[in-house]
Amino acid sequence: MNEPGHVYQERQNIPEQYLWNLEDIYPNEDLWEKDLQAIAGYVDQIQPYCGHVVDTAENLYNTLELQSNIYEILERVAAYAMLHRDQNTTDQHNQGLYDRASALSVQVESKLSFIRPEILKLTPEKLAPFLVLDDRLEKYRHFLENLQRQGKHFRSPEEEEIIALTGEMAQAPTIIFSLLTNADMEFPEIDVLGEKTRLTQGNFIDFMHHPVREIRQTAYSSLYKTFAAHSNTIGAAYSSSIKADLFHARVRRYESALETALDPDNLPVSFFDKLLESVHRHLPALHRYIALKKKQLKLDELLSYDLYVPLTGKSQWKPSIEAAQQTVIKGLSALGKEYTTLLEKGFRNRWLDVFETKGKRSGAYSMGVYGIHPYVLLNYQPSLENVFTIAHEMGHALHSFYTNKTQPYIYSHYPILLAEVASTVNEALLFQYLFEQAETNEKAALLEKNLEQFRTTVFRQILFAEFEKKVHELAKAGEPLTPDKFNEVYGELLEKYYGPHLVLDDYIRNEWARIPHFYSSFYVYKYATGFSAAVAISEMVLKEGEIFVERYMEFLKSGNSDYPLETLKNAGVNLASGEPVDKALCLFEKHLEKFENILNN
Repeated sequence: MNEPGHVYQERQNIPEQYLWNLEDIYPNEDLWEKDLQAIAGYVDQIQPYCGHVVDTAENLYNTLELQSNIYEILERVAAYAMLHRDQNTTDQHNQGLYDRASALSVQVESKLSFIRPEILKLTPEKLAPFLVLDDRLEKYRHFLENLQRQGKHFRSPEEEEIIALTGEMAQAPTIIFSLLTNADMEFPEIDVLGEKTRLTQGNFIDFMHHPVREIRQTAYSSLYKTFAAHSNTIGAAYSSSIKADLFHARVRRYESALETALDPDNLPVSFFDKLLESVHRHLPALHRYIALKKKQLKLDELLSYDLYVPLTGKSQWKPSIEAAQQTVIKGLSALGKEYTTLLEKGFRNRWLDVFETKGKRSGAYSMGVYGIHPYVLLNYQPSLENVFTIAHEMGHALHSFYTNKTQPYIYSHYPILLAEVASTVNEALLFQYLFEQAETNEKAALLEKNLEQFRTTVFRQILFAEFEKKVHELAKAGEPLTPDKFNEVYGELLEKYYGPHLVLDDYIRNEWARIPHFYSSFYVYKYATGFSAAVAISEMVLKEGEIFVERYMEFLKSGNSDYPLETLKNAGVNLASGEPVDKALCLFEKHLEKFENILNN
């Protein structure tokens, strides 16, 4: 049998220590079923409060407590089902568990939809004495005040119930895209130096790093031909997702889907526009970096499948998963013993599902499960890139761990705007740790890794965000969204962002079709803001040491207990000013200059 992680293989061949332990959520499916069935009873307990939620302070407290308890149990039920589904998306039984949990979530939303409109009857003048009369309500203060802030965007109880019932339909484009791209689409085998290898979404990026251009080109064309063959279906799914966004914007009385996405974080549309402007100012530096790639690769034409090939040569380091985990632990030692001990605990206690197997969801993610512990999905291939992926996902995981340990359930889901901060702090600290130990050639490789992170996490994600903005605006204006229109808009942005040194082909104009984050609209820009905030935080960790680490730990424990910009301010980052983004992109330019100097010497 081949070594785990080196080849595409069946799940039953993976040793147990490399599989996540879902029995920590429910020891068996019967107990999952018991909780699933019990939720209806818990929902019944809250129904007597319908029409009476704000009659008294005690009623309000009891309603909020019951609601939190229901959602906490529902989260465990849904997490168990989703994690089972994602470990093998072709398993019909697991898909059935997920479908049942999803349907139940919609039913619960519908049954509890009366709560929010009733709470919105509370004026600030009436809420204040409630907080005095029942001090148990104090933990819900931010939640209640935030609801009042958004009050005009909620509807009557009857209308809220109807909106909640649309939830399952709104999920359809995401489900269709996931099943099509993870389960149904079959990628071809390709020839790699005389050996046939099955192309997957998990190993595609490894092919893009391959030094032989013909192999890169073959993998690239094979993947995009497969997506192109399904472009009509994917285009219809994405168009439907955009229409769902516009529906919810209208029904919630927002001017745009963008405003709808920003308002939960208390962000104005100007915040998003300012971010685009900041990145646009630094596009000449990205063009310079692309020109350097073309020069160093000695190519007459630089194509998209050349973008990922390392100029410094592909790292030959192929660490086992154990070696990768130890590197991450050492690299994050600046965050203190408590933090690294938690990392070790997660690695040891099977919080991670490590290797790629047939049918497993592609990519990587972390999911916190309140009252249990976080889980991390990987598709590990031995490489430097995947070591950084472990650091990234464990940043999410420990952010969830600290928040869930500290906050009541109501604040346990930190906002997405903050979600990419902890993960990217880990990557920045790992980079610095490896860079300090490196010889000149290794420093060049690490600088290139960092430049690529800027390119893909800031520039590329903002390109994605601007694409989302444009196609949502087209849909709002009534223009039909076809695959050709998506290709046109996406191609124009590629030209703008990458400049004259990258030759665009029809394949890359179709790249939008393989981006899963587009089904969570206006999510991707948060990678760029999170990255920028993380650059600032990591510099303070290294500069100020233990004193700032304590401040950062408080950030990790904050969850959703305040507005995200305020939470970041408490961690020393004023994201609203735009300064962290500009500073981060100035660092990109400095690293680019260092990289150029090494290559030229």
